[in-house]
This record gives sequence, C-alpha cells and structure tokens, in this order.
Amino acid sequence: MRFVATDLPGVLIVEPDVHRDARGFFLETFRQDKYQAGGIPGPFVQDNQSLSAGGTVRGLHLQVGARPQGKLIRVLEGAIYDVAVDVRRGSPTFGRWVAAWLSSEDFRQIYVPPGFAHGFAVTSPSAQVEYKCTDVYDPQGEIGIKWSDPAIGVEWPVHLFPGPPLLSARDINNPPLAALMDRLPLY
Repeated sequence: MRFVATDLPGVLIVEPDVHRDARGFFLETFRQDKYQAGGIPGPFVQDNQSLSAGGTVRGLHLQVGARPQGKLIRVLEGAIYDVAVDVRRGSPTFGRWVAAWLSSEDFRQIYVPPGFAHGFAVTSPSAQVEYKCTDVYDPQGEIGIKWSDPAIGVEWPVHLFPGPPLLSARDINNPPLAALMDRLPLY
C-alpha cells in the first residue's frame, strides 16, 4: 500500500495493494494502523455512499465549526475526477486545488483533511462513491462553495459529457469563496 503526497499538504492519494487471480480480487479498503502510519489520522465515525449519473458535479462542500470533517473517498462503481481545495484562511496554499482520477478499476482513494473543500465530477455513465468521515454530519457547519468559482479555477472535465453538468439546486446557488471568508476555518 502506498500513500502519495499531493501538492496540498495533508491531501493524500492511497494506492492499495490489490491481489488478483482467476477468482477476482481482494484488497483492504481501510485498516486503521496502516492508514495512521501513512498520514491519515482518523478516527472515522461515519460512512456515506452516493450514486450519481454521468456528468454530475457534486461540490464544493466542507464542514467547519465544532464538527469539521476529513473524508476518505473511494469509488465502488464507475469513475470520478475528485477535487480538494485548501480553504483554510492564512494557509500558504489557500485557494489552491488538487485533483485525482479515482475509479472502481484502480481502487485508488483520496484523503481530504478538515479545512479543505471537496467535490467530484462523474466521468463514467454513473458512479457510486463511498467516503468515510472523521466526524458526523452537522448542518450548522456545512458550507458550499461555487464549483466553478474562477478565483479557484478548478479544471473540471465537464467536456466529457454533452450539455452542462448536472448539479443540485444547492450547488447551483453556492456562493464564491470570497463571499465565505468569515466562515472559513483558520490555518
């Protein structure tokens, strides 16, 4: 198992060991001691799963305040372009983003620590995504940032599907990062 650093400190790509043979495959999708040794502290207290149609963009989301969340994301079916954005005020990498292609074929995961916004674009006909969270959902601490905020400049692969991306009503109306400065976590 490999833990690969990205350009944003704390955001890690996990490349698990996959054991394949004529029967199929086997892998560990999480093991606390190995993940902690690799730089993913946990603990994880909630698991979530979503199903999204191709061309969907979910995000950018984060949870702040009394219950900030870190997320360990993996794809159960399909493929996504997964994005993390550093939104910690005062961080040397504030407003910067990294992305990783994740799929059910490569079994890669990404860890997005507290203080980072998260989102993904579905690049297959559909995708099931599962993510572990370091704290429980708290609606009072939830923040949404406009997925296409030019100040962040995420290069979403929305060109892979005809027409505009599929977005929730909430994500369509999320404000840009600059409008949320008073709610963002400190570095």
